[in-house]
Amino acid sequence: MTLDAYATPLDLAALGYFLLATLIYRMFAGSPGFEGRSLVGAIQQQRVRWMVNMAKRENRMLDAILLGGLGQGNAFFASTSAIAVGGLAATLGAGEKLQALLKSLPFVAPATPLVWEVKQLLIMGIFIYAFFKFAWAFRLSHYASIMIGATPAYEESGGKACLDHAERTARLIGIAAGHSNSGIRSFYHAIAALAWFFHPLLFMVATTWVVLILARRDFFSRSLRLIQEQDGGPPARS
Repeated sequence: MTLDAYATPLDLAALGYFLLATLIYRMFAGSPGFEGRSLVGAIQQQRVRWMVNMAKRENRMLDAILLGGLGQGNAFFASTSAIAVGGLAATLGAGEKLQALLKSLPFVAPATPLVWEVKQLLIMGIFIYAFFKFAWAFRLSHYASIMIGATPAYEESGGKACLDHAERTARLIGIAAGHSNSGIRSFYHAIAALAWFFHPLLFMVATTWVVLILARRDFFSRSLRLIQEQDGGPPARS
């Protein structure tokens, strides 16, 4: 039995391109040399400032409330990912009906039953990955709230112990944000994977489009320029 009976070379090329592009971008964006110049690195510097300011305050209720709000966002996305996985699991046995629906659209490439299931499993895998990322980020936010509550009094600790604890808390929040950011990126990649249901070439184009969007927002966005500005510096322009 030939390879075409299972998957066309174009389908295999599109899937390989998606996996390679996704992996390379994650390695590139997460490397120490580039992460410090990205939106993630700029925000981490602000987290350190936030925790240092928190350590010098007597009333830290506001900081706990802010962190709780961030954690609830992770809980929402984790629930959304679980719902998406459930919905996709329900369609695993209905591939022929869905294919018949798509065949009525122009430029839709036909797919073997095996390739169709791989397409569904790919998106399910992306959302399962996102669920674990968001769930762990939510858990880490819970731990960070405990760290805020355990912050020693600034005056009584002599200052240094309090600031050291604050920096460790900022790093913990940064780890939680890193997992949350990976989950958000997975949603973008899932959108690219949806294009594979229509055509492998569209899948490759969508993958490139998503990677370019992520790169622009991580390294070239107006948000990054605003966050990196020195206090009192000129306003960021588009």
